[in-house]
Amino acid sequence: MASRRNSLVVPQAAQALEQLKYEVAQELGIQLPQDGYYGNMLTRETGSIGGQITRRLIQMGEQQLIGRSGR
Repeated sequence: MASRRNSLVVPQAAQALEQLKYEVAQELGIQLPQDGYYGNMLTRETGSIGGQITRRLIQMGEQQLIGRSGR
């Protein structure tokens, strides 16, 4: 059985990540398919969404690190 490399470390975060995906897509003016099939989307569109999500998650992580260090 093949293992998935992109499984969530915190499964409870799935809903928050899904919401983030829709927020980013809306901000970029990209319409996500209602049926959940992304095969007809352009690679550029899905890459833009994924890139923005990654940037935001890194920013959130950095802010948490700053908050923990007391700076």
